Amino acid sequence: MARHKPAHVSETPATAMLRAHGVAFTEHPYEYVEHGGATHSATVLGFDPHAVVKTLVMQDQDGKPLIVLMHGDRKVSTKQLARQIGAKSVEPCAPEVANRHSGYLVGGTSPFGTRRQMPVYIESSILELGRIGINGGRRGYLVGIDPRACVDLLHARSVQCAIDLKSGG
Repeated sequence: MARHKPAHVSETPATAMLRAHGVAFTEHPYEYVEHGGATHSATVLGFDPHAVVKTLVMQDQDGKPLIVLMHGDRKVSTKQLARQIGAKSVEPCAPEVANRHSGYLVGGTSPFGTRRQMPVYIESSILELGRIGINGGRRGYLVGIDPRACVDLLHARSVQCAIDLKSGG
């Protein structure tokens, strides 16, 4: 990492929302790598990948968008998720569609300060963690927060739809 990292990253809609609601957060900029995902950011920042939370923009069978917050070392069982939220099916949005709904670029999507308000679902075990790293609204930028802020600010609904990446199901 040849580039010097600033201690403070300029405001994003996500950090503006967190500040406006008095949510304490720490800033964690890192060198963004295309398709590096939560594993890369966790490794570079020295975080547990389980405590790095991915913000996934998905859609139901009618194309209605929703956000799923998932552990960095897990993936979403779309079947389990659909069953729990009363949808026929759920699938990831195409990147350009996700960008349009959230107002963020894929790889820099935060659940906070999205362009469009969407229902948010959070893997229940995330709420058992003391702190999480979650995207702060820009590629290469995580914020450290109490996971309860996702429920308090986003009215995130708890679901159980995690699949271990190693087992695949």
